[in-house]
Amino acid sequence: MKKLILLFLIIIVFLPHNMPSELNEDEIADMIIEKEKIPYDLVTVTTYTISEAQTDSTPLITASGYKLDSINPKKQKVIAISRDLKRKYKFGQKVRVKGAGKLDGVYTVRDLMAKRWTKKIDILINPEDAGNKFRRVKLYNIEVDVNL
Repeated sequence: MKKLILLFLIIIVFLPHNMPSELNEDEIADMIIEKEKIPYDLVTVTTYTISEAQTDSTPLITASGYKLDSINPKKQKVIAISRDLKRKYKFGQKVRVKGAGKLDGVYTVRDLMAKRWTKKIDILINPEDAGNKFRRVKLYNIEVDVNL
């Protein structure tokens, strides 16, 4: 993890002047993945909303206790993971999703899925958004430990 922190700091501090002045979180994550050759898990990606039918009786509170925005939950970039992935991906960890089309990006693990699922993640979307399903999506752990 210390190598990732050092790489992240080097990227931020020593960006060449001819590069765009602001890299987004996805671009930084991709640079870290490429440089460090971070392994990935192949997962199935589905989507969910904050409805009780898709969650539980407290749809605005995740399994980690995180409170979701009722107006625009998608902006919080939250995912739920299947319980088999919980050993590797902890609550609050940043992950990079690649291979899920418009849902590709950096997300934070905040929720758990039902016990019946394995090798699967759910991406939180807004109720008006269309649901999707993608197979063989790459899930990278890009968490940077800030505690040196």
